[in-house]
Amino acid sequence: MKPILIKDLLTSEPDGRDVTVCGWVRTKRDSKNLVFIQVNDGSCFASIQLTFDRSAPAQGAEANTIEESLKDVTTGASVRAEGTLIQSPASGQAVEVTLKKLTVLGKCPTETYPLQKKNMSMEYLRENAHLRARTNTFGAVFRLRNQMAIALHTFFQERGFQYIMAPEITCSDAEGAGEMFQVTTLSLEKIAELGVKAGQGGMKIEDAHKIVDYGKDFFGKKASLTVSGQLEAETMATALSRVYTFGPTFRAENSNTPRHLAEFWMCEPEMAFYDLFDDMDLEEEFLKYMFNWALTKCHDDLEFFEKRIQPGVIAQLQHVVDTPFKRISYTDAVKELEPYNKDFEYPIEWGKELQTEHERCLTEKIFKSPVMVYNYPKDVKAFYMKQNDDGKTVRAVDVLVPGLGEITGGSEREENYDKLLKVCEERGMDMSNYQWYLDLRRFGSVPHSGFGLGFDRLLRYITGMANIRDVVPYPRAPKLADF
Repeated sequence: MKPILIKDLLTSEPDGRDVTVCGWVRTKRDSKNLVFIQVNDGSCFASIQLTFDRSAPAQGAEANTIEESLKDVTTGASVRAEGTLIQSPASGQAVEVTLKKLTVLGKCPTETYPLQKKNMSMEYLRENAHLRARTNTFGAVFRLRNQMAIALHTFFQERGFQYIMAPEITCSDAEGAGEMFQVTTLSLEKIAELGVKAGQGGMKIEDAHKIVDYGKDFFGKKASLTVSGQLEAETMATALSRVYTFGPTFRAENSNTPRHLAEFWMCEPEMAFYDLFDDMDLEEEFLKYMFNWALTKCHDDLEFFEKRIQPGVIAQLQHVVDTPFKRISYTDAVKELEPYNKDFEYPIEWGKELQTEHERCLTEKIFKSPVMVYNYPKDVKAFYMKQNDDGKTVRAVDVLVPGLGEITGGSEREENYDKLLKVCEERGMDMSNYQWYLDLRRFGSVPHSGFGLGFDRLLRYITGMANIRDVVPYPRAPKLADF
């Protein structure tokens, strides 16, 4: 008989039918004539209880078989149970399964099972990432991650967007930060040897890369893992009108903080014929939709996060859903923040990036709501953002939420060929890698806008998990790629 998922059993009527349950043992309690086994299959937060009554009327050979199997039922063991679905007399559960047959599919020796340890730290669980999804915490995290991915696709599909898959290997840097993982088939040993010889010949080691012949590399030029699919999304938006990417991106930033990953997922919608304020409308609608989805479809898992991870996380999400986002220019935001400079580690002044402490001050002290800050100084934003007539600012926007700070960032893109080319030249960019991007401004250019959402950052906010490494199945960070 095909097993039934526990989430479906727990919402079934206790009609006495025969069912099959498969999963992993959480606990076993043996009290003389009664045995209680809690089994979880990961389909939901709750487990189902299996019961075996030794004093029940003659069960013959099957009872003896169950007794033999019970010897191997330990925490972590996988089992296949067949029995009758009945109403549970115990509080806190509607149904349970009385055993007719029990098979241990995979034993789990207690003395060596890593998750048998009590009071496991998050760091310890990261070291056992291949098993941590079996814990309550990480089962809840990964179920919620699944739901948020469904919500994301549903939101855009309901609004006429086309899903595109941006390339993961690129020769352009959308962010301009230069912190990219290089992709090469050249011999690293030979490159190192050339570098040493160049150093002995008087060339500075930091300039040794200039002697590498990328014409012999796989792509014929220097290539890297992408930090963003935005530029490619723009090419599609100027043909399909509304598109979005959703996939892995990479950054070789040597940061060991709770907020950074080397491999992370980004969602980047791009919309032709949208100006900055159209973009802002979509961002607000999107975030409210995502948080409301979590609140309505992930209730049990959110209740766990509320009780065990971050008290108040549900109210925080509900606040974002219920509250209109405050919209304020960067210039006015700086004026609002200046009276608080004595409290800041990094005092704010016009022309500087907003730090997390500034963003949280705006959302938690000054406005007590989500905040959209727009029209940033051009020198602190990316090359592709549309310039305002004042010559000092660009049409960029960051969305800030209480308890976190920035959660999405976007802009209206510069659609004027001459203006975009001038900015690229001022920043010393290698235009051989961006000619295709400039072509979008030569052939049927249109106003267009978009934004980026760090999916893992969103999950960290929804779950209340302290470290972003704990909302991805296998985190990638400096010196961390073991699985």
